[in-house]
Amino acid sequence: MSALIHQLPALLVAIPLLSAFVVTLLTWRNRDAAFPATVISMSLCAATAIALAVQVAMHGPVLYKMGDWAPPVGIAYYIDGLNALVLAIVSCAALINLIGTRPSVRLDYAGKEGSFYTLYLLCVTGHLGMVITGDAFNLYVLLEISALSAYSLLGWGRARAPLSTLNYLFIGTIGASFYLLGVGFLYIQTGTLNMADLASIIGTLGATPTIIAAFGLILSGILIKMAFFPAHGWLPNAYSNAGSPAAGLIAPMTTKVMVYVMIRMMLTVFSPHLVFDEGVLDEVLVIMASAAIVICGLMALSSKNLTRMLTYILIAEVGYMVGGAWLGNRIGMTGAVLHVINDAAMTLTMFMAAGCMTYKLGRLDFTRMQGAFSRMPFTMSAFVLGAIAMIGVPPTCGFFSKWYLILGALQGGHIEFVVALILSSLINVVLFFRIFEIGFFQPWPSGADSHGHPIRPAIAMSEAPASMVAPLMVSAVGLVVLGLLNSKLVAIIETALPASLH
Repeated sequence: MSALIHQLPALLVAIPLLSAFVVTLLTWRNRDAAFPATVISMSLCAATAIALAVQVAMHGPVLYKMGDWAPPVGIAYYIDGLNALVLAIVSCAALINLIGTRPSVRLDYAGKEGSFYTLYLLCVTGHLGMVITGDAFNLYVLLEISALSAYSLLGWGRARAPLSTLNYLFIGTIGASFYLLGVGFLYIQTGTLNMADLASIIGTLGATPTIIAAFGLILSGILIKMAFFPAHGWLPNAYSNAGSPAAGLIAPMTTKVMVYVMIRMMLTVFSPHLVFDEGVLDEVLVIMASAAIVICGLMALSSKNLTRMLTYILIAEVGYMVGGAWLGNRIGMTGAVLHVINDAAMTLTMFMAAGCMTYKLGRLDFTRMQGAFSRMPFTMSAFVLGAIAMIGVPPTCGFFSKWYLILGALQGGHIEFVVALILSSLINVVLFFRIFEIGFFQPWPSGADSHGHPIRPAIAMSEAPASMVAPLMVSAVGLVVLGLLNSKLVAIIETALPASLH
């Protein structure tokens, strides 16, 4: 048993990677075998990630050497309080979305289920690998695995999905190229790609022009990949035109994992001293994050389609995390990491609810959502819970990470970020209560009875299949559970933050 526990970091990436090939082979013999095989694989991934998180919480960070080759020659996997929780939420979100989208996959990807699940597993492999790896170039390889599989999944959507995905591919390639060029600069300067070695050598060399250039290139690439405003233009079309199973996987994972990569680079590779004490980059990015939160909220207000509205909220949430990370203090960084976890859960709930509505209603223009509460009461209940979390109402998880972000902004003297966070919550109230009004009160009464009571059209209940609604409810309840566990999550996150971050 102890030998198996020691191999958990490798298994977390190896299980979905090898399962992708198994699913491909199984599909040739029996197409129906692809789904259960993928569920087994993702269940093992989730169990492995949770076991690693428990191990980190109880015994501290875990270092795993691939093939027992010591770094920097070999590739090391490193798990601490910073990424243990991210691994757990990413793997659990992928599992819940997988189970909850089975009917939609049969409908949207008829005859291509095996290919869909193969790409699904490869996409999860890339995201988990980016979070767990301790090698800067290996991170790039895993970034490309996740990106290529995501392009394929998103391109299978509606009529304009291929064009939207092509735009995503162009922008994503630019971002990945910036990151790779920055890693090349680091290698030229240091002669190593291992993150721990990079941190040690950079700490000795200091802020040389090459190191500063490398950091600028890497940061630019990461910000593009996470759709940070104003490099966000590809995301609304790519996600809103995609099939709901693909959007439900990629929306909760990609932006959050890229925010984690940015934080890992800031804290582990380049160190808080170099990042926050050199220049005014932190001030600029906090202002840009504040602008992103407000402007994307206003863009969401102009949307007439639920899925598109959610994509703009997603971009605004990226501003939350980027701004919190660049506040330059311990409370803000804690809030940013906590929001990575919470926002993954909130985004999963909202996109799964949208997927259930799409399954029954078709395209989610607001005019098609009249009577949704009568037609789909369970789906809309989960949607309401997700909306409350997005607004930031306790005891849902969204409240606690926003609270830490506001405290960090006040400590850092960034009143503009506090105003943006509060304004964003108010905009979210307007956004979601508009949906509640349409879904609950419309269509409007057509008259009144003899007693003066309004006569409303009869709307029959037509809920999504139980196999979709049950995972959605688990995700929605999880928003409250995460909120109640916030003190424990913060304690784990705090163990990974460097002492130099005050």
